[in-house]
Order: sequence, then structure tokens, then C-alpha cells
Amino acid sequence: MGIVAGLDSSPDFTRIVVCDSDTGAVLRQGYAPHPLDPVEGGGRPSDVDPQAWLLSLGEAAGGGLLEGVQAIGVSAQQNALVPLDSQGNTVRPAMVGSDKRAQASAADLIDRLGSREAWADAVGSVPQAAQPVTKLRWLARTEPENAQRVALLLQAHDWLVWQLLGRPARRTTDRGGASGTGYWSAATGSWRPDLVELALDRQAMLPEVLGPGDAAGTTPEGLIISAGTGETMAAAFGLGMQAGDAVVSLGASGSVMAVHHEALVDSSGAITSLADATGLHLPVVHTSNAVRALRGTAEMLGLDGGLEGLSELAMKSTPGAHGLVLLPYLEGEKTPNLPHTAGTLSGLRRESMKPEHLARAAFEGMVCGLADAMDVLRGRGVEIRRVFLLGAAAELHAVQAVAPMLFGAQVVVPQPADYAAIGAARQAAWALSGQLPQWQGAAAQVFEPGEEAAVGQAVRQQYRSVREQIHPGAFS
Repeated sequence: MGIVAGLDSSPDFTRIVVCDSDTGAVLRQGYAPHPLDPVEGGGRPSDVDPQAWLLSLGEAAGGGLLEGVQAIGVSAQQNALVPLDSQGNTVRPAMVGSDKRAQASAADLIDRLGSREAWADAVGSVPQAAQPVTKLRWLARTEPENAQRVALLLQAHDWLVWQLLGRPARRTTDRGGASGTGYWSAATGSWRPDLVELALDRQAMLPEVLGPGDAAGTTPEGLIISAGTGETMAAAFGLGMQAGDAVVSLGASGSVMAVHHEALVDSSGAITSLADATGLHLPVVHTSNAVRALRGTAEMLGLDGGLEGLSELAMKSTPGAHGLVLLPYLEGEKTPNLPHTAGTLSGLRRESMKPEHLARAAFEGMVCGLADAMDVLRGRGVEIRRVFLLGAAAELHAVQAVAPMLFGAQVVVPQPADYAAIGAARQAAWALSGQLPQWQGAAAQVFEPGEEAAVGQAVRQQYRSVREQIHPGAFS
């Protein structure tokens, strides 16, 4: 039996799992928060000293956690830009998260290349505030002296792998992490140094992109370090996603990510074309509204029980909510592209004006909005037969009742686990053995659309009719 470890350095903490390399069974775990300075007004800092990631890594690995481990994989938060000088020292703290400071820089980059379509064609995505390419532009515009010192660009998992290997001359990344930078093309599998120069106003070195099963190196003690990858890609690998699978993430906003055999170039920018950790692709479509529509409805109804109470109330209604339809565009919407719109409640009749019908309409509206996003992928030839539902709201009875019929697919709700760390460990097992490990998939509840598939189609049609009436041609 081989023993491998997976390390997930998220925005807030480091979690480590130690696994049997043959089966994926978790043998032991470690955890430690990042020692980050508090931010005035709450929230997360936009600038972080990468040493904080190393400190929490050391704490999480304490107590002999890694004893007997033969290989380790690193997953880390995406979109973190670590700019280094020619000596390998950080030019400034890492820029992390969805950095609102960079929003104007995203628009600047679109103008500099010519259009959103030009960016989508170049790298499969349109610049957003979170992306490293946009943060580079912010750096060039706001901190020109620091920008002039930048010699090498790494992301969080690249930097951690490099540190674990003792800062060798060779710097590496993987295609999954590279695909989120805004200066690597998933379609061609190559860097776009011209886009780095466009953003930074000068060239900078970029790491070598390793293949999925490659090792980044071996420590003097003989510990193999795998390529590493971004948190999204590691979680998909840890879940055991394969062609025909999609993940629907239920946060305040939502996203639909599927496994596909090729990169999708979408000139509208609706699809972000990422690469996965296995050699395939992860096209993603985002929505601006998901659980925030549920929370807003619960508050409007004055429910003490929050989302649980809203779910119980919704189950007292029936599919279609007696004709009540909620378009959940409370914060504008990305899919369809309606950034300045508002939500709409339609179908008000005396018999539909009951709390349980509004509660049901909120759940159906949220899931129909995500189903619209899924249809964007299906319209480009992406096959979706199974949907992994992630997020705390996935445990709600009403979500589990409406999702299979509205998605028209089997819905899987995995048991809570750190799938990014598990995916990193699986990657380590791949680097150790040279073969893709066939680990058992996540333990989960499974829900089938069954006989309600036709009912779901009728509810979707009701929703679609209202959407087309209020926003004609939104998906044209």
C-alpha cells in the first residue's frame, strides 16, 4: 500500500488529507487557519503575504501527519497572483480573490485588445476582476515601480509547490491552474506572453506547464511533489467527475461546470473555458443569482426558519407554484447577459397569492436560472447526464425535489468532504504510480428525474415563457 497526501490551501485555511494510494481511503487529516490580519469591516484581505500559506501548512502537517507519505499534491485558491522579482522574492503581497480594485482594469484590457470577443477567442474567457491578467493591469497602472520589478508570475499552488521543492531553478504549473490566468489558452494549450505584455507593459517569465500525471519534482528526502492544480480542478478530480458530468455550485451566485472533450471558444464570453486536472476541459457558465434569491424570499416572507423554513413551506405547494414564476435576477444577471435588470414575480392571481406558492416559485426560479446556464453548455454540444449539486443549499428538501426534474438529469448530492484536498491526493497517487488512480467516487445521495421529468419540462416552459415575455431575445 502506498500513502499519499493532498494539501488544499483555500483562501482561509490549509487542509491536508492522507490517503491510501490504491483506494483513496482517507487515513488521517490535518487543518489550520491562515494567520491573516483582520480586515476593517470584515471580509477577506485582497493582499496576502504568501508566507501565511506556508505557516498554516506547517501547522496543519504537525504531529507527524505526513509520516510515511510518498507523494503529495497541492491544490490552492485560484486567481491568486504571486509576482516575483529576479531573485525569487515577492515584489508585493499576493493579490487574491475577486479584487474589486481591478474592475476598471478589466474594462481597460478589453479596450486594449479590441473587444470581449477578441479575448474569448484568444484565451477562452473575458477579463474579470478576479483574474491574474486583470490584476497585472492594475499593478501596471497603480504600482508602476513594483510592475517594473516583476520577473516571474506564479499562482498560489505554483508558489507552494516551488517552496516544497526548495525553490529550484525550474518553476512549474499545470494546465488547470494556467487556464484561469487570462494569459493561457485552453484551446491551444499554450501561454500568451503577448497578453502578459499587454497587461503589464513588459514581459515576465511564466512557469512550465506540466502534464496531468507529471511530477514537479522530488524533495531531497525522496517525497514526490505532483504538478498541483487549482481548487476547482482538484475538487472535480476528487469528486470523480468524468465526461457527461456537471457540477452546479449553489452559493449566493451560481455556476454550472461540465467535463468536455475540447475547449469551447465562446465569442459572447458566456462560457469560461477552463482545463481540468486530467487532460480534458471544464467549460463554466456563471449566474449572478442562486441562493440569494432564496434568502431574499425567506426575508420577504418573514420566516424565522430561514432556508430550512422556506424549503418546508415550498413543499406544501405543487410543481409550477400555481402559475407563480420568479425570475431571480435580483443582482442583474450574467446568464442571460442582463447586468442592469431586476427580478420579476409573474402570475399573480388570487389563488397563487399564498406564501407556499411564493416559496416554491423561489426554488423553481433559482433552479430554472441554473438550468438556463446548463442549456448554454448543452447548446454547444456538451453532454450532461449527471449533475453534482454542491453547497449547503443542496441539502434542502425543496432543492432535491425540483433539481432532477428541472435539470432533466440524475442529481447527486455528495456527502460533505474536502474534495479539493482529496483531488490533490489523487493527483499525487498518479505521479507516484504513473497511472490514473481509479478511486471510488464520493459517497452521495442520488435523485432521479423519473416520472416527473415531463412535469419538469412543463415548469421550465412556464418559466421560459415569462422570461421571453419580460426579456425577449435574452438568449438569442
